[in-house]
Amino acid sequence: MSTPESTADVPGSRDNSVPLREIEFVPTDALLRDDVRRLGAMVGQMLAEQQSPAFLEQVESVRRMAIARREDGAPVDALARRLADVALEDADALVRAFAAYFGATNLAERVHRIRRRRDHQRSGDAPQPGGLEAVLRGLRDAGVTFDELAAFLPRLSVEPVFTAHPTEIVRRALLDKERTIVERLVADIDRGRTPPERRSDEARIRLALTSTWQTAEAPSLKPTVQDEVEHVGFYLAHVLYRTLPVFYETFADAIEAVYGQRLAVPKLLRFGTWVGGDMDGNPNVNAGTMRAALDAQRALALAQYRADLRALGGVLTQSLGQVGVDDALIARIDAYAAQWPGVAAAIAPRRADMPYRVLFELMGAKLAATGAQQAHGYEGIDDFIADLELADASLVHHRGEHAGRFALQRVLRRARGFGFHLAALDLRQDSAVHEEALATLLDDPGWASRPLDAQVKRLHEVIAGAATGKTNAPAGAGGDVAASTLAVFREARELRRTHGNDAIGLYIISMARNAADALAVLALARIAGCVEGSAVPLDVAPLFETVADLDAAPAVMRALFDDPVYRDHLRTRGDRQTVMLGYSDSAKDGGLLASRWALQQTQVALTALAQASGVRIVFFHGRGGSVSRGGGKTSRAVMAAPRGSVDGSLRMTEQGEVIHRKYGIRALALRNLEQATAAVMQASLRPRAPDPREAHWREIASGLAGVARAHYRALVYDEPRFDDYFRAATPIDVIERLHIGSRPSRRRDAGIRGLRAIPWVFAWAQNRSGLTAWYGVGRALQHGVETHGRDAMAEMARDWPFFGTLLDDMEMTLAKSDLAIFERYSRLAGEHAALFPGIADEFARTRDTLLAIRDEDALLSGDPRLRLSIRLRNPYVDPISLLQVELLRRWRADGRQDDDTLRALLATVNGIAAGIQNTG
Repeated sequence: MSTPESTADVPGSRDNSVPLREIEFVPTDALLRDDVRRLGAMVGQMLAEQQSPAFLEQVESVRRMAIARREDGAPVDALARRLADVALEDADALVRAFAAYFGATNLAERVHRIRRRRDHQRSGDAPQPGGLEAVLRGLRDAGVTFDELAAFLPRLSVEPVFTAHPTEIVRRALLDKERTIVERLVADIDRGRTPPERRSDEARIRLALTSTWQTAEAPSLKPTVQDEVEHVGFYLAHVLYRTLPVFYETFADAIEAVYGQRLAVPKLLRFGTWVGGDMDGNPNVNAGTMRAALDAQRALALAQYRADLRALGGVLTQSLGQVGVDDALIARIDAYAAQWPGVAAAIAPRRADMPYRVLFELMGAKLAATGAQQAHGYEGIDDFIADLELADASLVHHRGEHAGRFALQRVLRRARGFGFHLAALDLRQDSAVHEEALATLLDDPGWASRPLDAQVKRLHEVIAGAATGKTNAPAGAGGDVAASTLAVFREARELRRTHGNDAIGLYIISMARNAADALAVLALARIAGCVEGSAVPLDVAPLFETVADLDAAPAVMRALFDDPVYRDHLRTRGDRQTVMLGYSDSAKDGGLLASRWALQQTQVALTALAQASGVRIVFFHGRGGSVSRGGGKTSRAVMAAPRGSVDGSLRMTEQGEVIHRKYGIRALALRNLEQATAAVMQASLRPRAPDPREAHWREIASGLAGVARAHYRALVYDEPRFDDYFRAATPIDVIERLHIGSRPSRRRDAGIRGLRAIPWVFAWAQNRSGLTAWYGVGRALQHGVETHGRDAMAEMARDWPFFGTLLDDMEMTLAKSDLAIFERYSRLAGEHAALFPGIADEFARTRDTLLAIRDEDALLSGDPRLRLSIRLRNPYVDPISLLQVELLRRWRADGRQDDDTLRALLATVNGIAAGIQNTG
């Protein structure tokens, strides 16, 4: 029996008499309902206190109209008229008020995910679906033996890579306040707190809510690269650093629960970052930011290790008179005491007989010297690990298994996982920049236009040392590009020496088109002296971004695998080749269906090519948060990948609101890492069996992709009025003024073609259309039904993970879209009458055909939790959207000034992004 909860009966409401349709929570979500009401009540109290009771009544009045519009089918016009009368000085506060309400809903839902996990763990029945134990059980039942699993684990690698691509502003100060609220909700997650404890919790929550209200949501200045480093560092050092050892313990426990044997899980989690190394289109990133980023990450890592050593000193208090220790540990203490006599002398005499504690204090001194680059610091992470292992061995030898070894093992896991660098820094640059640099360094102004064969021949000579380029670039524009490019390679070599070999990740080539683009990286590295022994110590990863580039990728990689010079390089890298797949630009280029199909085909072809060439290929998925940029559930995407393409590895970008949603809370970070790892295991060890129908499905999908791409491009690129329509019917002009990223929003040329994929998708999410995820797909689905029949399309959706996942992702976007609100944006454009009807028809076609294929009456019928989540937020997001329309009209009429109207608009952008999620 479900528990009804009226949408009118929301905390903070002053008049709940309006009869509205009820939202029903299933019994297992009753505590979620309570948390939503509890937090909402406190938000309402805070608004009345900080603004006024009259302001709260204004918020409630608008909210009730928004609910009536959603639940009772009232037209949007009445709500829009109500918001059109809002004074500018009230608009910003209204936006922030609604954002505060659905921010509370967001937190309640995240905590409820933790509650559901705990319920599964407590039940003792089936483990939580998608987790490590559940998937291991399935693998065992499918015939995977303990020995097969043990042999596979060293191949297993999961590596989230954090980028600075922003689509939501979450200030560090606000992250800390949010964490306070989550901690207090988790403390009472099962309602076990006493009344005094509850009152204390509520006081701390109210403090966090109120101080959040009094804090600007975003800095007034555009963030620097260093600001972005600090932001990503929060998740690495304060969430994942604590989560990592728990992940390994959970994995080992799951293996023992399923197989009855304990297994030491090898290192399989790694983390990467682009912040400070992504030079593609960002003039603010260079050799200097590379070092600054890794220095900052090093400082964070060292600070965490020093804190851990202090904590270990309080745990491992064994005294020599009570238990023995290894002679090697005593010798290490004596050696370090000689290096640090002042530190040794300062240790209190009462602690002198506590050898572990003394060792950790001396190790702390060495870590401090490491950070300051002083004498007697650690040369590298291996030396630090060796000291920890020395203490661990002594504990094993002297009955210390239950006397502190567990805490020491956690620090060891962190040291092995994070090193002194926290996350590997990827480097990325546009292939055109490499060409410009080579033109200068090779004294060949026409380099970029040379035939491919001629370029390859010259690059071979440079790489082999038979010909060399200028090692110092001349002055001037070309020289500046060449000099900065060489500086990057020299810094990469030096950072590997000072921060460890694992500190530098991939070297990614944007807009890779041919084999010369990869060889150019090796040639530039040679010219710069970025070599170790006789090899270039960099993993070169071509990035194929557009549909055309993806189609050409097999030919490009075949040429590289057949190239003797490049194969020599690959041998020095363990015959392992990473290829990055661009979800964003391919979807911007050809629409969602054409993009997904090109990505699928490319993975199939490259997997077969690599196997035939004796190379292990790793796909690096450049996903964003929105469906249009590859967003969606990671585990589902892994299972939908072509057979053989996963092969034990998952490397993917995490960016924007996705980082905050997946890694903002430790318990949820653990769950996400579990799900990703479990999916990789399942897809690698027991991929789905070949299906004889798949060849026919692929023929159908190829035809659908062609229809979808043609229809999409006819509007976006061939319709001459569309560029102006886009700029008027979306808040792109506001997005371009946002202070949420250090990188420009454009690459080179003007118009839609030069706009980056992130602001492109972000703009269409802001106006509530979600056009980039479905336009063209509806026409393709209709064509499929007309050509092959509804039953054939339904069979594909049900039995082919590729197609089913595509429809799942698109259905989510359709459910979050609102064409009535989008029409209000569209009316801002002079081309509205000409273009909106066709767009609206395509939306209806997409929705209706999808529902017909799935034999459903409403979107998200199969995902009631997501449907409820969207329904809870709509009454708060809709008013912000309509306020944004009104403010856009005013701001543009007044000449787009940097004024209070713009500041209110910026608040609406952030509010909508946080409310609908999956935005960029």
